[in-house]
Amino acid sequence: MTRVAVAATSQIAADAGAEIAARGGNAVDAALAASVVSMCTDTGIMSPGGGAFITIWPPEGAPEVIDGYAAMPGRAEGLSRLGEASWEVVFDYGGETRSRVGFGAVATPGAFAGIAAAVERFGILSFADVLAPAIRWAAEGFPLRGGAAEYLAYTHKAIYSWQPESHAILHHQDGSPLAEGDTVFVPDLAASLTTLAREGVEALYGGPLGEMIGAGVQAAGGLLGIEDLRAYEAIPRQPIQIQIGPWEIATAPAPSVGGPVLAAMLELLSRGPGGMNAAQATQWLVRAQHAVLDHRARELDGSGADLPRASAELLAASRTGRPEALLIAPETIHTSAVDSDGLACALTASAGYGAGAMVPGTGLWLNNSLGEMDLHTRGLGGLVPGMRLGSNMAPTVARRNDGTVLAIGSPGASRITTAIAQALWQHLSFGRTLDESIAFPRLHVELLPDRRAIAFEPGLSVSPHRDLVLRPFPAPSMYFGGVHAARRAADGRLHAVGDARRAGCIAYGGS
Repeated sequence: MTRVAVAATSQIAADAGAEIAARGGNAVDAALAASVVSMCTDTGIMSPGGGAFITIWPPEGAPEVIDGYAAMPGRAEGLSRLGEASWEVVFDYGGETRSRVGFGAVATPGAFAGIAAAVERFGILSFADVLAPAIRWAAEGFPLRGGAAEYLAYTHKAIYSWQPESHAILHHQDGSPLAEGDTVFVPDLAASLTTLAREGVEALYGGPLGEMIGAGVQAAGGLLGIEDLRAYEAIPRQPIQIQIGPWEIATAPAPSVGGPVLAAMLELLSRGPGGMNAAQATQWLVRAQHAVLDHRARELDGSGADLPRASAELLAASRTGRPEALLIAPETIHTSAVDSDGLACALTASAGYGAGAMVPGTGLWLNNSLGEMDLHTRGLGGLVPGMRLGSNMAPTVARRNDGTVLAIGSPGASRITTAIAQALWQHLSFGRTLDESIAFPRLHVELLPDRRAIAFEPGLSVSPHRDLVLRPFPAPSMYFGGVHAARRAADGRLHAVGDARRAGCIAYGGS
């Protein structure tokens, strides 16, 4: 039987992957099962009505990315009501964060379509098998844990209090939010998942579940309708591939913004001066992040259909090894799994910061992908119904020429790329173990309208750079992502690491 290592956002998610492996599943089956559990139980951080990118690299063959990300709705009525039935909220999450919530912020969800496509193309078990652990937890109720509890404390008032159904599920009778260890029970969630398992993913993309969601969103003033769901398809894409020393790295291409940015950051970091001490390495990291993220803000965010060209230009500039060449020119869950056969799967799913919107009778919270203001800096007017939205997600798989394989990724909105890049840089370039690399202190260059700063964790010697002020954090924080990784060594040994910043957990399955 194939052995599988899984790193996920909670122990119940990681254990779901191990359970699927024990039933004969491979790394893809395990990663998908763990991710569905996370989507349904990492309340607030993620919701079932989101989107996903899935990067898969078979031991024999080329890597592939399955694009199941959110798409622009409005096929039935056009975009004349774009912006209606949504409103801006502000909450404190590593600093002031702005987002838009409500049914008008909901885009066409693609996560389940992407998962079904991955099962069909690369899995061993069935779509119903993959959903089984999540159905069980939804029926029994599940514990609120770790990062989900922390995130809910930040967002419950702004995002999960405006709709009575959402408020009732996530609050005590006195109005206080559920806390870590409390049991969450979402009415109708198990029934909706059971419908998907019994009837297939078509139940959501055109069947009775989709009709209920489309009608409910439109009745509440949103754009999403059954026509959008019927037309949605997961798309297999060729990943971005780069070479860093003996490692070949594959990550998500456009319409992901995160994949191109991650690749550019790794290209630039790998071309840093030789023999750097710790302080010099930190300063090079600041320079690289500042250059890539500044270029992203000017050239990539909101570029829509022109994103592939803009991404190619970013990668070309990063290969010069000069940060100046670039300056001239929601939340999320992640699961990584590898198996003893060398199959690797990295899945990142997002529902934005959450719309706080649930169509009554479905138990499925929906995304606010139309309301992610940091991704749509130029607005949504240039998009047409059916077009994929931009995303920070960058699930990544790397292979070394000795047969070692690594699946890695992170949640964390705009910090996704910087978190993955730093962990990979430490592991691939400095020779630190995977555990050490993920635990290593992080920084993030913030280029916001009201804040230009270097946010950083304790343990780094950070100096001012250009116009960036220093913003030290008192302790490691989930603000800096949660890198979860699984590795198969050349000799076949498996190892998984969950990031303590987001209470990441690991499990092993098979025999």
